[in-house]
Amino acid sequence: MPKLYFNNRRTADLPLHYGHVPPWLASRMSSLGGAIVESVIMEYGKSALLSRMSDPFWFQALGCVLGMDWHSSGITTSVMGALKKAMNPKFKETGIYICGGKGKYSKQTPAELLKFSNITGLDGDILIRSSRLTAKVDNNAIQDGFQLYLHSFIVSSEGEWTVVQQGMNDATSMARRYHWHSQNVKSFVEDPHTSIYGRNQGLIMNLADKQAADAKAGILQIVKEGPDRIMPEIHKLIMPAHHDVRAKDINLKRLGSVLAISHQHELRDFESLLLLKDVGPRTIQSLALVSEVIHGTPSRFNDPARFSFAHGGKDGHPFPVPTMVYDESIHILQNAVEKAKINDHDKRLAIKNLTLAVQQTEKNFEPDEALFEKVIARERANSYKYGGRTVFGKAKPPKGDEQLKLL
Repeated sequence: MPKLYFNNRRTADLPLHYGHVPPWLASRMSSLGGAIVESVIMEYGKSALLSRMSDPFWFQALGCVLGMDWHSSGITTSVMGALKKAMNPKFKETGIYICGGKGKYSKQTPAELLKFSNITGLDGDILIRSSRLTAKVDNNAIQDGFQLYLHSFIVSSEGEWTVVQQGMNDATSMARRYHWHSQNVKSFVEDPHTSIYGRNQGLIMNLADKQAADAKAGILQIVKEGPDRIMPEIHKLIMPAHHDVRAKDINLKRLGSVLAISHQHELRDFESLLLLKDVGPRTIQSLALVSEVIHGTPSRFNDPARFSFAHGGKDGHPFPVPTMVYDESIHILQNAVEKAKINDHDKRLAIKNLTLAVQQTEKNFEPDEALFEKVIARERANSYKYGGRTVFGKAKPPKGDEQLKLL
């Protein structure tokens, strides 16, 4: 089984968003998120899932395909909450368990890990120590102005783990997400992260950087000089403050190939898609992006905003969440997972082949920025037909004049 590890440190903006995920979206996020996680485990294994969870680009894409606000800090809380609800009852089947969460739930992590260790026979003290050290490093050893408020510990039945935690900076109204993967942690105090996900704010004190060895030695010897090491910034993903999804935020060539597969009849005649012949074009669009979250390689996630074109966003950007399409996506993927458990892999293979078909189409596709705006306008105009919803209410049909402009 392939193991995809994402070792480079990356940074990005995560604007702080407050409020709650509405119940109509939370339940769907849990259902689809659980089916995606099961699909990854079934296809690539538990270690590959933990590797993906430790990659901030993949994590952001997952949150987008689940219908959250595409760029906000709320993706972290909502995705981890949805997955915990979906996965923990299925631990015996999947071998994946999620501990902790936001606020008071983060403090329950040690007790949850102890319960987990009693069930599995793993050393609970070691897991608890790992949990506490990841939090201590990100909250104390890295002095970047962010205070942790979320800590999620995802662990497998073999004891391999990933940590996803997030800090808040009230002064800047920004959040920073930290990712760890046990497979990459040689030391908790020397470059332990797979990624630190937040805006570059210049010089910070990072005692977990391997370049800070002299500073740590100096502190231990109670010398006068303080640490002044710089956290290296290798890759940046800047998540902008604007709420609307713009052409510059996504790879138009990749998105265009998804739309072509979905809506152009001749392109839907790929042999690999015949098992999905009764699925409507709008659902194919969503499933193609869901398929890529499951099967895509790391390089495919550097424009996570593209995945919001699967099921929109609860704030209405790029368009309202099409609940009817969302429900059909859940049904098809869950059905594929359940059938695969009894060795009927046809639907699972068809969903996987969506990714291959899109990539094949992408080779000769010419991006069109004008088409991008038309796609968003069409999605918003048709939103009411698909049960479109946002936190502000249900989508309504466009008025007469607006409808005529779209014809």
